[in-house]
Amino acid sequence: MNLKRLFFVFTLSTLTINSFAADAKFVPYGKADKFESEIAHFETRDQKNPPAPNGIVVVGSSSIGMWHSNIKQDLAPLTIIPRGFGGSNMNDLLHYAERVIVPYQPRAVVIYEGDNDIAQRVAPQRVADTFAKLVNTIHQQLPDCRIYVLSIKPSPKRTSHWPNMQRVNQLLEAQSREDPNITYVDVATAMFDELGKPNSALYRKDRVHMSREGYLIWTQVLKPILIEKELEYEPSYQS
Repeated sequence: MNLKRLFFVFTLSTLTINSFAADAKFVPYGKADKFESEIAHFETRDQKNPPAPNGIVVVGSSSIGMWHSNIKQDLAPLTIIPRGFGGSNMNDLLHYAERVIVPYQPRAVVIYEGDNDIAQRVAPQRVADTFAKLVNTIHQQLPDCRIYVLSIKPSPKRTSHWPNMQRVNQLLEAQSREDPNITYVDVATAMFDELGKPNSALYRKDRVHMSREGYLIWTQVLKPILIEKELEYEPSYQS
């Protein structure tokens, strides 16, 4: 083997090894059926007291789930259907979308996912691609449904993941610019302190989930956007 050929093989091998090393830090999504009991609970409750159609479904991981007790009050007078479940990720939401979003015939959906995805070492591009599939699933049955996607929040315990979370946020924002029915909502920026670190006052002791103060920040960012775009569709506003 001549020197030039040897150099080519060495370079190709190095690139391949580097590629494998880069891929090795990411993993595919796991099974997406682990929240069956929570989804079934929603369905059982809905049979007894079905929410009115044309509301706003707010769905996502435990960051939404832990907001359930206050979210209707925080986002009043908008009609909110809170459907956060477990420590879900974007793929879990895609899996359950036809049971936890579509049946409510909402005029709009607010989505928070991606936080757990990155902590589970899913690649940012895969998260964004899965969001695109979720949007397609929603719009196939609800073509006029407006989608509000919240940025991934920073958290003190997951600072090492922040670069990949930022990349997801960039990809989600880029998708929103290409689709007039998608609005990207940056809840992350207001959650940093003056030193550029996640504000610890906004989190619970686990340093991942938010305190009441954290949800008030989300309310301050999200509510004006929803009021501007959604209030005119409220029955009480139209009457």
